[in-house]
Amino acid sequence: MNPNLTRLHSYPFEKLRHLFDGLTPPAGFSPIRLSIGEPQHPTPAFIRQAIADQLDGLATYPTTLGGIEVRQAIASWLQRRYALPAINPATQVLPVNGSREALFAFAQCVVDPSRNGAKVLCPNPFYQIYEGAAFLAGAEPVFINNVADNNFGSDFAAVTEDVWRDVQLVYVCSPGNPTGRVLSLDEWQHLFELSDRHDFVIAADECYSEIYFDDAAPPIGALEAASRLGRSDFRNIVMFSSLSKRSNVPGLRSGFVAGDARILKDFLLYRTYHGCAMSTTVQAASALAWNDEAHVVENRRLYREKFARVTPMLARWLDVSLPDAGFYLWARTPIADTEFARRLQAEYNVTVLPGSYLARESGGINPGAGFVRIALVADTPECVEAAERIVAFCQKL
Repeated sequence: MNPNLTRLHSYPFEKLRHLFDGLTPPAGFSPIRLSIGEPQHPTPAFIRQAIADQLDGLATYPTTLGGIEVRQAIASWLQRRYALPAINPATQVLPVNGSREALFAFAQCVVDPSRNGAKVLCPNPFYQIYEGAAFLAGAEPVFINNVADNNFGSDFAAVTEDVWRDVQLVYVCSPGNPTGRVLSLDEWQHLFELSDRHDFVIAADECYSEIYFDDAAPPIGALEAASRLGRSDFRNIVMFSSLSKRSNVPGLRSGFVAGDARILKDFLLYRTYHGCAMSTTVQAASALAWNDEAHVVENRRLYREKFARVTPMLARWLDVSLPDAGFYLWARTPIADTEFARRLQAEYNVTVLPGSYLARESGGINPGAGFVRIALVADTPECVEAAERIVAFCQKL
């Protein structure tokens, strides 16, 4: 067996299950699960209908590159959303079966494990796929702590030159999971300059980009930043996006990668062997989804309503504020995050995720410790009821 399999950590939700071993929540409280980032708003009817109308696609093998219709829909969306110049759908866009599988597979393609000391840089806290991808690619993950004192940003200047020398891939999540932090243009510029100097690839995870609170200031993306900085070839930059959060279709497993055509050419070659082509049925529904913004506007409205109701309720009792974007609240806890989550589950049947489960100890600290991630994915009444229960719990502490 691949010895790197032994380096994989249990997934956060497996840890959560063990944390709750032996608990019997009170029967008077219906369960409210705010631990997992699974969108629960209804899937738009036109996407459901598109699946039903394209079932003949199940009878054919799809191509790994995908059809021109879905690639053109993605390219057009990128141009509209980020005010980009022409995106070549033949060379700069590749449909994938959700951003998760692509984020993992990308490291297997990009990392050269024969180079001694190969490293993959990740934010901390982080999406655990980054770490697993690094291990299975034969690289060592290096974590940059995202802490409150730095507004939960990644201090790239703190990484030493000897570490940068071995870095081959940098995962960036903006808007961030779990903090909701969005990188600024200046931060993107700094990262691009570091990539020029040390020749590493940037994997920009942007699956939360369409959930934000200010229509006048949508989150800037990696390709947008590159374009504004005159880097029209997107050298060493690949972004990852998904319909899961944007369109409430996590089960559709539909996303894309876009950016540096040179890297995508190699990634396409890798994927022809990887066996991960998107069904033409899913492609047809995805093209329609990327071409429609009305349902996304309504989706944002629902999230804004929940955050407007819930955030001030919790802010009276917890150190928490509106994130830059995304659908998570990152709340500091008055007791250990694991104890907070366990007791909240036991006493009020509300499930949240301990922040320490989303991070690794680095620099002598676990930057997720003392926080919980609250996913406002349920409908508004349920989220408000959960907030009321959390407030009642905090009043007892």
